[in-house]
Amino acid sequence: MHRYCSEVLGATGEFDVLPTIGSKEIVALLPFLLQAKRVLIPEIAYPTYRVGGILAGAEVVEVDIDASTWPVDRVDLAWINSPSNPTGRVHNDAELMAAIEWSRKSGSVLASDECYLSFPDTKQGRSVLSLASGDNKGILSIHSLSKRSNLAGYRGSFIAGDAKLIKQLLEIRKHMGMMVPLPVQLATAAALKDEIHVQQQAERYKKRRAVLRQTLEGLGFKVEFSEAGLYLWCSRGEEDWQTVAWFADRGVLVTPGSFYGNKGARHVRIALTATDEKINEAAKRLSA
Repeated sequence: MHRYCSEVLGATGEFDVLPTIGSKEIVALLPFLLQAKRVLIPEIAYPTYRVGGILAGAEVVEVDIDASTWPVDRVDLAWINSPSNPTGRVHNDAELMAAIEWSRKSGSVLASDECYLSFPDTKQGRSVLSLASGDNKGILSIHSLSKRSNLAGYRGSFIAGDAKLIKQLLEIRKHMGMMVPLPVQLATAAALKDEIHVQQQAERYKKRRAVLRQTLEGLGFKVEFSEAGLYLWCSRGEEDWQTVAWFADRGVLVTPGSFYGNKGARHVRIALTATDEKINEAAKRLSA
């Protein structure tokens, strides 16, 4: 895992790695483990960021990607997510650097959920660890083999970054019985040694995205962001549940954007995780 962080993610300087039981575990538990009282989350975001804050009894504040607008007082933890779930937005280097600088200025922890980093399309994401110039204090990066290597049932993931924070998380978490079984750790290590299967899966997602994007745009949908990851984020200018019903009438299931925050209430998220055959079938149903 250390080799992967250095060679693939571009981490330098002192850092450490902690295996986790799926990335969802650490996303949900991190505010609690850090005893966070105030947590920043993206305004359109994976719901577990908010749930983790609620479980910790913390105040949860929605923010946009511009870290220059984030509060610097009384904040313990901020989440960023690139490529984003649900939008597929890839944050640029300047946006990521601004978040790093915010962490250094505020003294708060910056947690970067990078679970979709392995699946670029029109843009390639970067790990915050590659931009920290070896100063990883206050920075954590979360990765998931569920996405990267299709190992969802294995629950193999890890968190990397600030060695002092990783040690603190290990010391607290082990008392909760959340140790990753050795066979899962070995499977994770084996998967991280191979990039060929990841590149093959990335190409599958690109082709599926192209098929559905062409179909949806031909039907008047506006596809926004969707630059990487596993999803299409689209709208036709109506309330999300109306769009969900339109797809359901054609035998296609999509997720309402309001699941990810109020600002997503006129969008839907479409997953690219079905087989090629199912994706092509869905495109035909929609076109018909």
